[in-house]
Amino acid sequence: MDMKTCLRAIALAATLLIAACGIFKPAPVKDLPDRPADALFTEASQKLEASKYADAAILFDDVERLHPYSPYATRAQLMAAYAQYQALKYDDALLALDRFIQLHPGHPDIAYAHYLRALCLYERITDIHRDQEITRQAVNALTDIVRRFPETNYARDAQIKIDLAHDHLSGKEMEIGRYYLKRGNYAAAINRFRRVIADYQTTSHVPEALHRLVEANLALGLTEEAAKVAAVLGYNFPGSTWYEDSYRLLVEKGAPPKPKSWVRKTLDSLLD
Repeated sequence: MDMKTCLRAIALAATLLIAACGIFKPAPVKDLPDRPADALFTEASQKLEASKYADAAILFDDVERLHPYSPYATRAQLMAAYAQYQALKYDDALLALDRFIQLHPGHPDIAYAHYLRALCLYERITDIHRDQEITRQAVNALTDIVRRFPETNYARDAQIKIDLAHDHLSGKEMEIGRYYLKRGNYAAAINRFRRVIADYQTTSHVPEALHRLVEANLALGLTEEAAKVAAVLGYNFPGSTWYEDSYRLLVEKGAPPKPKSWVRKTLDSLLD
């Protein structure tokens, strides 16, 4: 190829390249409409009232993003988190709430922010057949509300939810304890049932936990210990079917429950 032909080829390639750049030039980004903060906030609130939670969250985010120094911005942060909570987007809501709490620790609505954060965890509590890490996180968050804001309605509701969560956690311990008991791993079962009695004394699972301790101790041949535990069960839950079952087991073994004088000493040992 001679020099002239080579130059023509280079010129043609350059022309085609320039033309291609013109063809594939990206379209200019359209600016978002300059809407006032109050108008955006009002529309977001209307979406929220209409249960259009995802749309509301986007609009509340727009308030803060487009008008970060307006009087609506901080409130919009919290409302966006609430909209995400209502939309069941708990992870997004938690991120927004953690940010709000970090940026505005003295805000008048800080107690509500902590409460909403705890709710995001509480609503994710799974059934007792699964890992209970979320339940523990929820309990910690709810306990923090009771400690930080004891005179608020949030604290009172948090305490109710703590009790329910504890019942959930004790149910998990009972499930594991029964598993060990059925398979003859009595020492492991006893540890689980004792944990229910020591850590979750106000839950509905305590009577059964005491009865299962009677069963496990009898299986190990510890009839004296089983009789002491049955005495505690009979003293605290005299009309329960669990006490009737324990009493029957002990009578079959020739070792009826100990008198009430044994109760205090045995209960102290179970709570250690």
